[in-house]
Amino acid sequence: MKSHTTTHDQEGVPYPPKWRIWLMRALYFLTFIGLAFEAWDYLLFPPEPLDYITGVTFSFWAAYATLMGIGIRYPLKMLPLILLQLAYKSIWALTVYLPMKHAGTITPNAESFFWVCVTAVIIDTLVIPWGYLFKAFIKPFFKLRV
Repeated sequence: MKSHTTTHDQEGVPYPPKWRIWLMRALYFLTFIGLAFEAWDYLLFPPEPLDYITGVTFSFWAAYATLMGIGIRYPLKMLPLILLQLAYKSIWALTVYLPMKHAGTITPNAESFFWVCVTAVIIDTLVIPWGYLFKAFIKPFFKLRV
C-alpha cells in the first residue's frame, strides 16, 4: 500500500495542493507576460521624456512584473506579490474609481482599468492559498518571541 505524505515548508506548514501551485504559477506567468514587455519597453524607449509620476509608475510595474517572473519558479515564496496586486487594485477601485464615478468624471481608460482590477481581484482571491497564507505568514507574524 502506497502511503501519502504531505510535504511541508521549513516551518512545518503543509504546502497547498499541486493544482493550486500551478494556478499560482499561471497567474505569475500571465502577469509577467501582460506587464513586463509593455513596462520595460516604455521605460527603455519612451515616446517622450517621462514625467516624475509616470516614471515612478512604469518603474514600479517593470520591477513588479520582473518579480512576478521569479514567482513562476518560487510561487509560495513570492506569494506577497499576489497580495500586493490584490491590495493595490482593490484600493485603486475603491479610492480612485468610485469617487470618479460618483463625480461623473470616468474616462475610458479608468473604466477599462476598473474592469482589469475587478478581474484581478476575483482571480487573486481564488488563486491565493488562504490556509497556507494564514499559517505561514499571518500566524507567525503575531507570535511574540522573547
